[in-house]
Amino acid sequence: MINHTFFFYHIADTLFKTGMSPSQGEGFEAILAYWEGQHAQSDDRWLAYVLATAYHETGAAMQPVSENLNYGAPGLLKTFPRYFTPAEAAAYARKPEKIANRAYANRLGNGNEASGDGWTFRGRGLVQITGRANYRTYGIEQTPDAALDDATATRILFDGMIHGRFTGKSLGDFFNDRTEDWSGARQIINRMDRADDVARYARAFYASISYTKAA
Repeated sequence: MINHTFFFYHIADTLFKTGMSPSQGEGFEAILAYWEGQHAQSDDRWLAYVLATAYHETGAAMQPVSENLNYGAPGLLKTFPRYFTPAEAAAYARKPEKIANRAYANRLGNGNEASGDGWTFRGRGLVQITGRANYRTYGIEQTPDAALDDATATRILFDGMIHGRFTGKSLGDFFNDRTEDWSGARQIINRMDRADDVARYARAFYASISYTKAA
């Protein structure tokens, strides 16, 4: 069993120096419980990187969240440069539903902009699952808000990262008997956005993992 007391003490001293809310603590407990119940014999570095990913993708909330698409024009051009010209960014700015429908159209299993799929299947959860195809993979195409359910979000987080369902890259590609690549592991989620930051979080989580005998 993971020593939860040591885990929370260490994380409070590294990533939560200003304090941790009850909901954040509950989020950590849910992830640790899932690991202990389903993957306890796997590499602890996998757990550390899963925790770091949830920490980053939820803005440290450690609870399932819905993607914030309330971008101004500069943010649109930075985040989705392939999908908006400067003039289009100005027209779409601060219109989250229109932004989602444009940015996610005709990819990830979505229909065109008019279909509304971009907004319906926007990012949700602990790892921001996005696109009709990904929602279908997890059996929630007809109920996309289910990605915000704690149990479902946790299952998707682990399954996607362990089996490489998000980008084709998996935890085992970066953490195994021959490899330890904390920065490169960001490819499990996306290309390399904020890779060094997530690597730093993951190392802090890895240092927090120790074990104690069950009573």
